[in-house]
Amino acid sequence: MKVVLFCGGLGMRLREYSESIPKPMVPIGYRPILWHVMKYYAHFGHKDFVLCLGHAADVVKKYFLNYEEGISNDFVLSEGGKRLDLLNADISDWRITFADTGLTSNIGQRLKAVEKYLDGEEMFLANYSDGLTDLPLPSQLDQFVNEDKVGSFVCVKPRLSYHIVTLNGQGDIEKIQDINQTNIRINGGFFIFRKDIFRYMVHGEELVREPFQRLIKEKRLIGYKYDGFWASMDTFKDKQSLDEMYSHGDAPWEVWKPRSERKDFPS
Repeated sequence: MKVVLFCGGLGMRLREYSESIPKPMVPIGYRPILWHVMKYYAHFGHKDFVLCLGHAADVVKKYFLNYEEGISNDFVLSEGGKRLDLLNADISDWRITFADTGLTSNIGQRLKAVEKYLDGEEMFLANYSDGLTDLPLPSQLDQFVNEDKVGSFVCVKPRLSYHIVTLNGQGDIEKIQDINQTNIRINGGFFIFRKDIFRYMVHGEELVREPFQRLIKEKRLIGYKYDGFWASMDTFKDKQSLDEMYSHGDAPWEVWKPRSERKDFPS
């Protein structure tokens, strides 16, 4: 199943980290966050990627054109450095389509722009390129396949410290709740679509606005509730948090590693 990844945004809130590196290429450990997202999908057997490029597309292209397998894999160096034998590899069996989808395009426009690369696909996966999770993808797929729906996405609780306030008509506070103690959930990405999604899209529209409203009206959109690990890298603070988890060997999104090498994230 093909995987469409949206990689063309400006990432304005991460510019305090770097103005020259596009958001998908901001590193977590040795590899950019985009690689971590792709590695997640590859673990579940989905290795045919379509990258929707925009801002700083050349940086993404050059990274993969000059990919160094030895950075994250074991290898044997011999003959005074003339010979390198990889003991394992990351992307040797990946297929990556690099598609220019515009500098200022929204997500809906980017998806519409790569429709031609999804020809023949009854279903496909799609996602933002800045979210990490240990979501059991086969379970979400099973739910989707068994339902007569056009779209699915993961619904997660926000990782925020805000409080939800309820007021009456006079402005009196009636209730204050930690946001994590409410039923509020947000769009966590990790979309699954049938090819029919394109019938609900009109040029220029944002995916989660008008097209999703049409799906909701016809009851063709389903959410997959997940309370395990999920995190997005929206700000420099988010990057620092993910870096810290990675450096401590506590990176639950690394589902491709044996469980003995990972710490379980408390749900």
